[in-house]
Amino acid sequence: MVKDIQLRVSLKEEEIPDILLIKSAEWLSIPREDISGIKILRKSIDARKPKIIFNYKVSVFIKEPVPETSDYHFEYKDVSNSKPVHIIGFGPAGMYAALRCVELGYKPIVLERGANVQDRRRDLKAINQDHFVNEDSNYCFGEGGAGTYSDGKLYTRSLKRGDVRRIFENLVFHGATDQILVDAHPHIGTNKLPKVVQNIRQTILDFGGEIHFNTRVTDFIIKNEKIVALQLNNGNELTTEKVILATGHSARDIFYLLDRKNIAIEAKSFAMGVRAEHPQQIIDNIQYHCSGERHPLLPAASYSLVQQVNGRGVYSFCMCPGGFIVPAATANGEVVVNGMSPSRRNNKFANSGIVVEINADKDLHKYEQFGALKALEFQKDFEKLAFTSGNRDQTAPAQRMTDFVEGRLSSTLNETSYQPGIKSAPLHSLFPKIIGSTLRKGFKAFGDKMKGYYTEEANIIGVESRTSSPVSIPRTDQLHHPEITNLYPCGEGAGYAGGIISAAMDGERCAEAATGNL
Repeated sequence: MVKDIQLRVSLKEEEIPDILLIKSAEWLSIPREDISGIKILRKSIDARKPKIIFNYKVSVFIKEPVPETSDYHFEYKDVSNSKPVHIIGFGPAGMYAALRCVELGYKPIVLERGANVQDRRRDLKAINQDHFVNEDSNYCFGEGGAGTYSDGKLYTRSLKRGDVRRIFENLVFHGATDQILVDAHPHIGTNKLPKVVQNIRQTILDFGGEIHFNTRVTDFIIKNEKIVALQLNNGNELTTEKVILATGHSARDIFYLLDRKNIAIEAKSFAMGVRAEHPQQIIDNIQYHCSGERHPLLPAASYSLVQQVNGRGVYSFCMCPGGFIVPAATANGEVVVNGMSPSRRNNKFANSGIVVEINADKDLHKYEQFGALKALEFQKDFEKLAFTSGNRDQTAPAQRMTDFVEGRLSSTLNETSYQPGIKSAPLHSLFPKIIGSTLRKGFKAFGDKMKGYYTEEANIIGVESRTSSPVSIPRTDQLHHPEITNLYPCGEGAGYAGGIISAAMDGERCAEAATGNL
């Protein structure tokens, strides 16, 4: 017999060995000896009150063994000589599109502009230490996409888009810890995700797929409303029948290419702002109602904040407890920041994007001349401003949070995790009013919600501008472009996902559509 039950465990009880066995036996009113095993289905922490509670959902196996294998089975086929599907981009959407093609008996041919995970490390080192951006291989481009080296958070609200559990199980199948199947807000970590990505690559190759790194698509050859060939940066041309476009939210050259060829795209609303960085201990003390170091059984605390300011949303984005701020520019002459956390989340800083909603229809009148690219051009100007406000390299403009809100230049800045360095800049006067004024009111409101959040010990660092794509690519119910019938816009870059898991699910759906299995 198997019983699924909910258990509440206090922080003190969590220290007791076999507490779940003890609690389960009490809850079911059975002897402990009758329980042959317990499988944790979900674990979360309720820290809203001083008495912290661990909430567990568990399966209790009574007088029967605990199954050792997953309910999910991934049956990959030899596709060496099968029909090809070309996939542009090898981020989460592209990776899962490729894996699904192999399952369905089609040969994925992946074209990735960036380097593999090993070589990509050199490009990241060049950004952090030499302030040089390789425009094809950086924190956004390369094997695994932006998620590989910018955190690996797996939380998603996209429960209606596909089988979330299947995506998680496949990550475990490829080397992720099975803890991601349990945690309410699962996270692999920047230090561990590259190995998972390598394993996914190896599966695709072992079963006959192809992956071409340092290979950028520069043009589409179109005839009779279909892409018949792909022009590559090395001068080669590949004939094609089906194309899954999974290039991510920062592949501006693809948006320009589509616009130049009069393939329909649309300006998309998104959000922009800054990274707020606190000492992790401040966030721990606020969230866990403690002083000093947090209890060793508690993870680095996170937060989620949202506020309406004059009808415009301000909210936290991609919160990274125990993490680092990283340079996420995709071209020289711009500064973009993002956040990441290692698996242990043991850095002494917490950071989060704090961003403001930008309505593409109402807020960008000065950019109307750019048509569908108006939000992209606004985004670019924002990033150029950050570049010139720093040292005209990857040094990021920054300000103490209190100075930003009170409208004064910071004479000194706090220590930061951002490796290229920060420079004091008057962000309060440099930002457009719709962002600067809204952020200032938002920070004050967040300080009211989280006592201690609004502090001079926090830096704000600019700019957080790559929250999502500033362009969307339309598609039909069959998931192909309405004008180019063999082009399948996919994932974050097309406007159909908002993170690793939703992008992976969309990649699978596009693979099914492209192969006629939708």
